[in-house]
Amino acid sequence: MSLFFNSREKRGIFTEPPIPRPGSSSMFSRIDLSQTESSLQKVAVWAAVDLVASLTSILPIDVYEGTGAARRELPLPKVLEDPAGDGYGTADWVYQYMMSLLLRGNTNGRVAARDRIGNPTQIVLYHPDMVQGWRDLKSGLPQWRAGGEEVPAAEMWHQRAYTIPGRLMGLSPVAHHATTIAQGLAAARFGQQFFEEGGTPSALLTNEAALDAKQAATAKARFMAALRGSREPLVLGQGWKYQAISVAPEESQFLETQKYTAAECARIYGPGMPEILGYETGGSMTYANVEQRSLDLLTYALDRWLVRTERMFTALLPPGQYVKLNRKALARTDLLTRFRAHALALQNRWTTPNEVRDVEDQPPVKWGDEPNQAPAPKEQID
Repeated sequence: MSLFFNSREKRGIFTEPPIPRPGSSSMFSRIDLSQTESSLQKVAVWAAVDLVASLTSILPIDVYEGTGAARRELPLPKVLEDPAGDGYGTADWVYQYMMSLLLRGNTNGRVAARDRIGNPTQIVLYHPDMVQGWRDLKSGLPQWRAGGEEVPAAEMWHQRAYTIPGRLMGLSPVAHHATTIAQGLAAARFGQQFFEEGGTPSALLTNEAALDAKQAATAKARFMAALRGSREPLVLGQGWKYQAISVAPEESQFLETQKYTAAECARIYGPGMPEILGYETGGSMTYANVEQRSLDLLTYALDRWLVRTERMFTALLPPGQYVKLNRKALARTDLLTRFRAHALALQNRWTTPNEVRDVEDQPPVKWGDEPNQAPAPKEQID
């Protein structure tokens, strides 16, 4: 099926089950995650989402047609130069597209322009909380509402992640992990309130004699008055005892709880994401070098989103053309390792000198468009 729904298409009649939401009885119900951006207050969520969205948006986009020896690179079409047509460019549009998918499981936009053969050349993205989608009970066809108005299915552009059978919309990671995210936010908020509002008294002032409320208030006022603006020794009368109360920083800020919830929140976006971001997980996973860390990032967290983005862009192009994101831009090695890799590629004629120079930000040379000459056979040398 194409990206855009044909009005003639018929589907079975069914009703989508409701998406479960965290109940109001939750101990963290005061943490409001009903808005998409609220979850980004948790640093681990922000770091994971921003990492995936940023890397996906900045990778070079290449368009090809054909395969093997017949493959040739094509210039970028208009839709890949500035998909929204607002002047902010492709990287900005892809970042928005990814943020919506990662936080809400859906990205919706409205097709604002098409070329002469019907391919979209401009797609304006909606805020994910503005869009509602469902299937008509009789025809089974998608119905859309955005910003309070009906949107024809042929004009609505929809991409989804975290899909399960029987649902038009993808699942929202924020909604389904609201308790974990809210727990992390609650722990951070507790630590803040502890210092701002004094969740634990600083000291105990006791007396062996029985005191009523008025006497206790008078003793406290006089004691506080003696402390203000003075670093001199405090002298207490008969029977009074002063005991300072100290709380360990780990307890006052729920540090262990915050570490645990940070790792859990990061893990929402990939099994290796906590380690990639540097969160403690209690495991023994380590990185030998920067190159290995980049490889783990690509394998465990990023590549599935790159493949999804490639397919999304390919569906916007004429048949026979396809998009590839240049993953080589993710490779980060030390200078010696990189030069050894170049030398091996040149020696085996996998690349040309100008391709290597382009990777190293060097200008091309006249003799660099052909692979190195293969060595002459041994019998010719003799």
